[in-house]
Amino acid sequence: MRQSPIYNIPFQNIQEKNMSFEVVFNHIAEFMKLNPAGNFRLMIGTDSQVHKKHTVFITGIVIRQVGNGVWGCIRKVMIPRRMTQLHERISYELSLTEELVSMFTEERKNQLIEIVLPAVYQGATFTMEGHIDIGIGKRNKTSEFVKEMVARMESMGVEPKIKPNAFVASSYANRYTKNE
Repeated sequence: MRQSPIYNIPFQNIQEKNMSFEVVFNHIAEFMKLNPAGNFRLMIGTDSQVHKKHTVFITGIVIRQVGNGVWGCIRKVMIPRRMTQLHERISYELSLTEELVSMFTEERKNQLIEIVLPAVYQGATFTMEGHIDIGIGKRNKTSEFVKEMVARMESMGVEPKIKPNAFVASSYANRYTKNE
């Protein structure tokens, strides 16, 4: 299987730059190992911003132990044109999210599940969510795309979240799209 060039785009956060996906995955596993009896949510989402001559897409990966902290990082993709068509931009955001979700292969997901498995009867959990920067409100321009985008996430076996519950896309990733 040939990997697309997008697999080589590095991740970063405040502490580290130029992280490979392998390094990111190891950070997630180590975070979970700190308290294997926790309730963990692995959340992935993308947001975009159209600038004068390009469009920036930021995809965030966040592992959250409910009530006990988070670890996260982002990955930036720049398209050298203004993507002004909303459906195209939302669809590309989701494609970037899907690409990262697919990097969490069954083998990798099982590695993470194995961390919490010994504590399942004490209430430990692990879920994976795809955060989509769309909403269903009447005034929300993206509401017509909800069914399509939610179905795409569900087809990957990931729990879809839309606004206001899609905070990795609408809040975490969003704050990094503005810096240009």
